[in-house]
Amino acid sequence: MVTATTPGLGTREQVRSRKLDEGESVDYKTLDIANPTEEHAMLREMVRDWVSSEVEPQALEFDRNEVFNLQLLRDMGELGLLGITAPEEYGGAGMDALAATIVHEELSYSDPGFALAYLAHSMLFVNNLSRNGNSTQKQEILPKVCSGEWIGAMAMSEPDVGTDVMSMGTTAQQRDDGNWVINGRKMWITNGCIDEEGTPCDVVWTYAKTGVKENGRAEISTFMVFADSPGFSVGQKIVDKTGMRGSNTAELVYDDCVVGPDSLVGECGESMIHMMRNLELERLTLAGMSLGIARRCVKEMNRYATEREAFGRPIRDFGQIQRYIGQSFAEWRGMEAYLYNVARQMDVEQSGNRLDSDGIKLVSTTLAKDIADRAMQVMGGYGYVGEYVVERLWRDAKLLEIGGGTLESHQKNITNDLAKDSSILG
Repeated sequence: MVTATTPGLGTREQVRSRKLDEGESVDYKTLDIANPTEEHAMLREMVRDWVSSEVEPQALEFDRNEVFNLQLLRDMGELGLLGITAPEEYGGAGMDALAATIVHEELSYSDPGFALAYLAHSMLFVNNLSRNGNSTQKQEILPKVCSGEWIGAMAMSEPDVGTDVMSMGTTAQQRDDGNWVINGRKMWITNGCIDEEGTPCDVVWTYAKTGVKENGRAEISTFMVFADSPGFSVGQKIVDKTGMRGSNTAELVYDDCVVGPDSLVGECGESMIHMMRNLELERLTLAGMSLGIARRCVKEMNRYATEREAFGRPIRDFGQIQRYIGQSFAEWRGMEAYLYNVARQMDVEQSGNRLDSDGIKLVSTTLAKDIADRAMQVMGGYGYVGEYVVERLWRDAKLLEIGGGTLESHQKNITNDLAKDSSILG
């Protein structure tokens, strides 16, 4: 029970007003968990305005034609968003995980497919390099990817390997001259190609097997492979996707692909460290995409239920429609609170929040799909056609249950982590 002077907490006024930054305090009752600082609120307002004027008008066309809007992604460099978590000294914005979550939520409110391309560039490549590259690699590459001059991607999955990363077949062998020769294929790579001609992106964060450790497990290492690296090419652009059609997905081919010794990131065998550092932020921002989908779907079904009449009354007067809207609203608000609480605590410099990064992605991705489904149900035939947005969001939402970790992998991780430490449960 909290009293006026509870030991360890101080007075009630001290409990209610905690220091956020030096010289700044906030009343917990007025704190906006999704915009905890003025900087976060300004970022959201800026991105929301830009999405409304630039992203929303093109979303349907690029989804329908299954084309990636490359120039629009490059334009985000001028806004300082492509390096949202990268250090300012390299051209980034130097912001935190919560800021990255805001950008992904706002983009996905209009165009999750485009948001996925942004995530592959800014989180899977730029943030990875920012956290794990050496000073020379950062100096040479980060300014180009933060500005939009270069487009990046990350390649881990293969035709026969997904969640079981240690079983990957792509190999890298070092020659006597110090160069590395990479052989293998990567599959389902967002931004792997950047146009309809199959042009590869400028640089790919590539995982490859470089040996076997003493314990018999594969030694996985990280390399940066460039568009002009000999032996590197796009095998195919993946077409006829159910959703996320506004982003390009490709198969990448490494056929005696040669990269220099300076393309190795860190030391041999450090890839698992790189993955763990970045996976938590990836899962958080994928959950942010889910939140954007859910918020838009709630808005669309609420608007439609007010405008559409049946039997002489707005359909929002009918109990079943109220169930769809009420349930969806409550789930969206629950997602938002969990998401931004996890984002607030996440440190982009290190791993350590796997339990909740798995948890928020597990719950939010499925809820986004369910809310989109209800929105289609409320809107009937109109919800089933592309012009009314929710059909596209419904298709896009499914991938979020697969990419960045399947639902089953999150369930396994959460259960295993709670077995090791259940202190969070009290």
